[in-house]
Amino acid sequence: MKLSIIILYLFSIPYLISQEKDGQKYQTEILVNFQKKLIKDEITGSNEVVIFKDGKIVFHNIENSLKKNDKPITSKTIFPIWSMSKPVTVVAMLTLHEKGLIDFDDPVSKYIPSFSNLKCKGINGIYKCEKELKLIHLMNHRSGYKYYDGYYLDAFKSKDLEELVRKIADKPVDFEPGTKYLYGINHSILGRVVEVVSGMSFDKYLNKSIFIPLEMNNTKFYLTDHDRDLFQPLFINNGSIKGFSQEGITGVGDFVTYDIKNRAYLGGEGLVSTTKDFINFSQMLLNNGTYKGKKIISPESIKLMTKKHSEGYPVEENSFANTVGFYNGFSIWVMEKPEVAGFDAPRGIYGHGGYQHTEFWIDPENSLFALFMTRALSYKQHREKFMKAVYLVF
Repeated sequence: MKLSIIILYLFSIPYLISQEKDGQKYQTEILVNFQKKLIKDEITGSNEVVIFKDGKIVFHNIENSLKKNDKPITSKTIFPIWSMSKPVTVVAMLTLHEKGLIDFDDPVSKYIPSFSNLKCKGINGIYKCEKELKLIHLMNHRSGYKYYDGYYLDAFKSKDLEELVRKIADKPVDFEPGTKYLYGINHSILGRVVEVVSGMSFDKYLNKSIFIPLEMNNTKFYLTDHDRDLFQPLFINNGSIKGFSQEGITGVGDFVTYDIKNRAYLGGEGLVSTTKDFINFSQMLLNNGTYKGKKIISPESIKLMTKKHSEGYPVEENSFANTVGFYNGFSIWVMEKPEVAGFDAPRGIYGHGGYQHTEFWIDPENSLFALFMTRALSYKQHREKFMKAVYLVF
């Protein structure tokens, strides 16, 4: 027992404690203490941080909670990345765009005819939308679709994406497409667009165009029995419930089951991945769309993804309150005003987080990306503290 505790303790020590920067040492203990405090304050269970800068990993640390029913994180640990699936789906759409197979101003009904009779909610009831729903509205969360109405949960139980989007198209959007920002279910519809345009299932297209060239061998929409043994337990702390769950709950009806038989591949929240895999994805974005000499998307597509497609909060009242100082690109946040955001980070960093507290961002100016992996549902957030800690050190 003592030996196992010693091994776990050693595994929690960062393999890089300090490195020279402008004649001074990186104070990496700031990041280590940040990770430990998340566990102490019961915001997460075990967690992992990776910082990549100037072509190499300069910091990588795992903090294991050693708590009952938690698991120590290893190189094989599988995490549900939830909304960090969205940038992956966006990249898939950008590959189709570069091939000239789609135009982002195309109406969605061009690919999925059931959207040709889209309904809108109005002050006097439901009416036929006056504006067309376009692909770009799905890419930038300006479609009028949101999350977690009862019928969305029913739609998520569909056997495949064709059935799922048919159910969605039958329901009204909250406003005229393109007129406001509203975070929603858009990427499941984009997944079906990929299927229609490519002639392949969404998962196979992602494998061919992204996962195989990026060597993301453990990123997928399902878990095998063996995978479930590697699946990180969910730490829950909502103020009244506290503890670990191996299977995990979503809080919205367990609609993501990771069942290998399910074909309703959720492009907005359905992927599982490993730290190694998402390092490769982040490295590709940092390198302007290229990984080990293989082009996934062009620098022009990166610019399109990161340009301003919607304001942040409070200009867009439906945007997240923690996006003050940021604007919204193609399903990513982008730093616009660091002085408003309240910490020292350069303009132009961009990224996304996941429902269960995963987080990543790309910093082109400093040739850096940061990745945080865990699995937790907590009423407390940590992204701002993570960013502050990273920029205090690097």
